[in-house]
Amino acid sequence: MEHFFLAVALLFMIGGTLETLLPMIPGIPLVYLGYLIYGFASGWREYGLQTMLWLGLFTILIQVLDFYAGSLGAKRFGASKRGVWGSIIGALLGLIFFSLPGLVVGTFAGALFGEILEGRSLGEGVRSGWGAFLGLLAGSLFRIAAAVAMLGMFLWMVIT
Repeated sequence: MEHFFLAVALLFMIGGTLETLLPMIPGIPLVYLGYLIYGFASGWREYGLQTMLWLGLFTILIQVLDFYAGSLGAKRFGASKRGVWGSIIGALLGLIFFSLPGLVVGTFAGALFGEILEGRSLGEGVRSGWGAFLGLLAGSLFRIAAAVAMLGMFLWMVIT
């Protein structure tokens, strides 16, 4: 029966890792869920509470950083508070109404629009929008790397 739960856990983990490519699906928490499933099924033989606590904190940290990555990028490129909020609001609205392309365009456009509302020049707005886009890209790459690392760690602990 443990092999069945190992297969289920791996399905969650591989699915979660693949879903990190899609921003609207919480891939990292699904990878963490795979750890929980196998942990319960195996009696926590390969890893225990301390590992689960660290992975839980890591999962939360990745989710928070990923959510704010675009706004952090905008801030790094000199965005005002309105530019930062614009990038967050633009990302959410873009994602809700236009999926992945909307997320990318909304992050950039939100920062740009926020900067224009702040009274900054178009050039400053484009710079903030570019920073928001780069932050979003960096957050996405970090999320994918984190999922692959968590999957690799699981395989190393369970298979070796």
